[in-house]
Amino acid sequence: MKSASSFARRLFKYHSQHTHTHSPKENRENTGSYDAINVILNHDFSEGLHLWRTNCCNAFVVPAGSGNHKGTAEDVGFSYAVVTDRKECWQGLEQDITSRVSAGCVYTVSACVGVSGTFHGSTDVQATLRLVYQKADTSYFFISKKSVTKEGWQMLEGSFSLSTMPDQVVFYLEGPSPGSDLLIKSVIITCPSCTDYESSGLTSSCIDDEKIILNANFDDSLNSWSGRGCKVVCHDCMAHENINPTSGKYFASATERTQSCNGIQQDITGRVKRKLAYEMTARVRLYGHNVNSADVRGTLWVQGADNREQYIGIAKVQATDKDWVQLQGKFLLNDSPSKAVIFLEGPPPGMDILLNSLVVNHAAKPPPPPPPVVENAVFGVNIITNNHLNNGTNGWFPLGNCRMSVQTGSPHIIPPMARDSLGAHDHLSGRYIAVTNRTETWMGPAQVITYKVKLYLTYQVSAWIKIGQQTSGPQNVSVALGVDDLWVNGGQVEVSDDQWHEIGGSFRIEKQAAKVMVYVQGPAAGVDLMVAGLHIFPVDRRARFNHLKRQTEKIRKRDVILKFSGSNFGTSVRVRQKQNSFPFGSCICRTNMDNEDFNDFFVKNFNWAVFGNELKWYSTEPQQQGKFNYRDADELLDFCTRNNIQVRGHCIFWEVESTVQEWIRSLNNNDHLMRAVQNRLSGLLTRYKGKFKHYDVNNEMMHGSYYQERLGKEIWAKMFKEAHQLDPSAILFVNDYHVEDGCDTRSSPEKYIEHILDLQDQGAPVGGIGIQGHIDNPVGPIICSALDKLSILGLPIWFTEVDVSSNNEHLRADDLEVMLREAFAHPAVEGVILWGFWELFMSRENAHLVNAEGDLNEAGKRYLALKQEWLSHTHGHIDDQAQFSFRGFHGSYEVDVVTASKKITKTLVVDKGDDALVISIDI
Repeated sequence: MKSASSFARRLFKYHSQHTHTHSPKENRENTGSYDAINVILNHDFSEGLHLWRTNCCNAFVVPAGSGNHKGTAEDVGFSYAVVTDRKECWQGLEQDITSRVSAGCVYTVSACVGVSGTFHGSTDVQATLRLVYQKADTSYFFISKKSVTKEGWQMLEGSFSLSTMPDQVVFYLEGPSPGSDLLIKSVIITCPSCTDYESSGLTSSCIDDEKIILNANFDDSLNSWSGRGCKVVCHDCMAHENINPTSGKYFASATERTQSCNGIQQDITGRVKRKLAYEMTARVRLYGHNVNSADVRGTLWVQGADNREQYIGIAKVQATDKDWVQLQGKFLLNDSPSKAVIFLEGPPPGMDILLNSLVVNHAAKPPPPPPPVVENAVFGVNIITNNHLNNGTNGWFPLGNCRMSVQTGSPHIIPPMARDSLGAHDHLSGRYIAVTNRTETWMGPAQVITYKVKLYLTYQVSAWIKIGQQTSGPQNVSVALGVDDLWVNGGQVEVSDDQWHEIGGSFRIEKQAAKVMVYVQGPAAGVDLMVAGLHIFPVDRRARFNHLKRQTEKIRKRDVILKFSGSNFGTSVRVRQKQNSFPFGSCICRTNMDNEDFNDFFVKNFNWAVFGNELKWYSTEPQQQGKFNYRDADELLDFCTRNNIQVRGHCIFWEVESTVQEWIRSLNNNDHLMRAVQNRLSGLLTRYKGKFKHYDVNNEMMHGSYYQERLGKEIWAKMFKEAHQLDPSAILFVNDYHVEDGCDTRSSPEKYIEHILDLQDQGAPVGGIGIQGHIDNPVGPIICSALDKLSILGLPIWFTEVDVSSNNEHLRADDLEVMLREAFAHPAVEGVILWGFWELFMSRENAHLVNAEGDLNEAGKRYLALKQEWLSHTHGHIDDQAQFSFRGFHGSYEVDVVTASKKITKTLVVDKGDDALVISIDI
């Protein structure tokens, strides 16, 4: 569905300023393009309550100039309706619009509403359609809702489209809590393309041809453009005619910039619509001294009706002073802003931003890609030539001027992470490649595998690695791939002794390359490198999935015996699982809550949530010490509470310095920093005591040390201990990335275990292990190996930020299935949280499950299919022992029992347990 249009907003503004008392026919004659297409008659109550009806309550109209109603704060110069004596939330005001709407059109709704009463905070006002059919049940179509306070009028906006016409269509406003009065100033329902009500009959298709960017090529000089904190100038050429436009006759420069956020801008208020995806395309360049290249960013600043501000990043490109480059990206608005400004920013102060053209269009929907076809795929077969080294170094060559030789004394068994993938396999030969005379870290043994790698297959990498004794410190060793001019990580390991170490990783190539080379690199120059048993082979995910299904059957299900009393042999029983109790959650953000489609998908398909940024310190106390913003987090928490969603608290601190806000970094005195840390702990955990089930206490300690370097080694344990004292009910987690994929030596499972044990030795009450799960090309046995290692600590493991990325949504679906099945099949894993699911609202591109305008893609379909697979349904008859038995997933169930004379429904919960669950049911 499309959303409320800018045209409807202009119509509302027009009628707020031009109150009249003409009849509908006179309105059409006198105002042309307004009432001719407004579906609602007497939209501003200038004719009292004519054509409006109440739903089991009372209403009256406050005439213009009559004053306030129960404290209504503003706009008393206009008539408005008051709906009072409301005993139920659904009671409100309605109008029959049957004769003024048609199937096939998208109608936009704009209503100006308010509330009054004795309630505190806010209450929801909702727009709904009642669809009445003579031969079917009456149905209800939710249009939109708005959280409204007593402080003033609010705009409620939404849209609807009818695929078929009911016998009656009734529009109504409802929703405030019982006892509250609903106030309505104006209601507008329009179809943007239906500009002549009588001639079109409201059957035209709704097409938005509105031009969004005005004077996009500067043909009209700087008309419609302005500087954002700087000066803008129009040119036909610059720099002694060395800079000329690539299209059109002119370009603009944003000059005299004193901050990186300064640039050229255009106000596009009213020309972009909510819930529609837009694409911005611009040609940009730099001009100035000292900086040859810098990032140029396209940004959208919006201000909501409640004055809430938001900056939406659209696109970023590395621009230079040498040539024009294209800046391109997409954006989407969840709500209808009162103000919207698009602008360019980014380069350092003093650098000019040049703009040749900027266009914003409704983003075209590309056709879904077909599933990739891999012909003659042979899984589990090593593509490395002469990996046993039976023919010396044949097939290998040294990268650089190092020397290679074949030696004996390496392990005879394949590295553990590869064994499950390879199935039956031969033992290794015990020979290895010794690399000496290494004068650069990248020098090592290499092979060209260009014609052995098939596109779209996920390859697992496995080998044994050892280093010489020329160094006393730990050394990173990696398997790398050169794919044309790109470097691809195939796995890393840290080596600090003279033992053999397993290295494992994965990769996938989705675009044909002219050359693919694999090589082993990493120890410091002068350190000898030894490599044995290098395997690179495509993994058979289907075979792995079958194995995981058997594991899942063992650990996520339980035998259930229903024992009936008062029943007859043969009584029928139907068992339906309503919800699996395993936590599946998603990251959400405050702006998402303004999109009812997002809300609907989230509430239906997830039972846990984590906030993207709203609880982080840089969001709750951003610019100035002591100046707090808990509003966004409060509203998200309230949304989750209303919908019975459990919430993780992410995060109390973040150890990576780049995430620490400026005012904290300016605290040179460590006592002041310690006081700020203590205030953060006491303020956050006291405010939300008992409301967050988990907390990530200090995010990414394996990748940062900001607080530890300033406050000492013990600060990490101190954060955990004080958090536990302030909220003993919350489980306190460590949380880090690249733990499960073999591509980062800083956060290997072994180092993560050492880190957790060190915290526990200092008294930190670590209650859970967070694995973020930002992963590419996941391989099940590598993930499972990490989980097996971490599980020795006996702590619950959660995947806390899962996302997988691929341009091809079929591959993305496969990757997501790998992650979800591995997590669900492992007994130590107690929950999975996705790091978002909606396009344009995720930190990684091409990782979404739902496209920007609400279409489910292949990854989303796979997620829902797995959720359905993990529900148990069965039916049959009570046996001669008056029992009915089944094995079902943990979670909540409904049981229907049908006898000859009656049908009863019982609910039950299947929780974890090794023994059969016996439940008695009296019928």
